[in-house]
Amino acid sequence: MAAADPTFRVRKGRIRQSIMGWTYHPMPVPELARLCRDIGLVAMEGVGPEHYPLIRDLGLEIALVGSHGFSKGPFSPANREPVVSKLREGIELAVKSGSKRVITFTGMREVGITDEAGARNCVEAWKEIMPFAESQGIDLCLEHLNSRDLGHPMKGHPGYFGDDVDLCARLIRQVDSPRMKLLFDFYHVQVMHGDVVRRYRALQPLIGHLHVAGVPGRGELDSTQELNYPALMRAVADSGYSGFVAQEFLPTWPDRALALRHAAAVCDV
Repeated sequence: MAAADPTFRVRKGRIRQSIMGWTYHPMPVPELARLCRDIGLVAMEGVGPEHYPLIRDLGLEIALVGSHGFSKGPFSPANREPVVSKLREGIELAVKSGSKRVITFTGMREVGITDEAGARNCVEAWKEIMPFAESQGIDLCLEHLNSRDLGHPMKGHPGYFGDDVDLCARLIRQVDSPRMKLLFDFYHVQVMHGDVVRRYRALQPLIGHLHVAGVPGRGELDSTQELNYPALMRAVADSGYSGFVAQEFLPTWPDRALALRHAAAVCDV
């Protein structure tokens, strides 16, 4: 295990850090929320809305609100109505909770639907909900996911249509709304493409949210993984990005609280 400071608290704050709460299950969300506050994270996401009042009471923001999930997305026209409905619910919840972002996904490829047709289906579904998102001042953030890691259901997503970050960018541009954004996950981009700093800089005008995790394995941001996160976070801070950066690693250290504290320190550049 890499050396970590058990007393660390965010000091610089140039990176506004959040956490994807599902990664720390089964730690109770209230315990995780208090840990985030103590470390100096400023937001949470990926937890049930029943926890939002406590999170807000602790002085944390809701960085990102969930919606329809990554499996059954708008790639298939059969999913269009439920996807649009879930996005509407997510937008309404975001407004109620003071968040500014709702996550969306392309969904999985399906037999009988070409990539060209699936891309059109995605764009049409997002265009349908976009006037409502715009009227409420909410960004929809399309997450790019890797389809290469087959070792764990949450480390990779074989069959996911939006596994090319440049394809995701093209879909976003076709929606043609300032409220349609890219969720750029450094872990997924590294697994699929590499060259992450250059890709981040090229796509930065489209980016509405960021996720981080170690590569390979989606573990801690420590010396066992290949990405140089201090350099990546300096590139983010220097770019003028003002959104959130969410920790989304799967903890493997025996002391999971220390793992989060260490990751926060790595990103506090």
